[in-house]
Amino acid sequence: MMKPIRCFTCGKLLGDKYKEFERRVIKGESPDRALDELGVKRYCCRRMLLTSIDLMNDVMQYKR
Repeated sequence: MMKPIRCFTCGKLLGDKYKEFERRVIKGESPDRALDELGVKRYCCRRMLLTSIDLMNDVMQYKR
């Protein structure tokens, strides 16, 4: 739902890399290259960034 702050498996800090990763992918860079250049090497951390979806705007529609 929200952007990942830490990897659930190993606990590595990922919150500072998410915006840069998202920006690069939107520009058209391949996700694997962006993750490599950001220094995300472990597959558990890569999973966290690749599979996270920001649903905050969708959830905010139901705010009272």
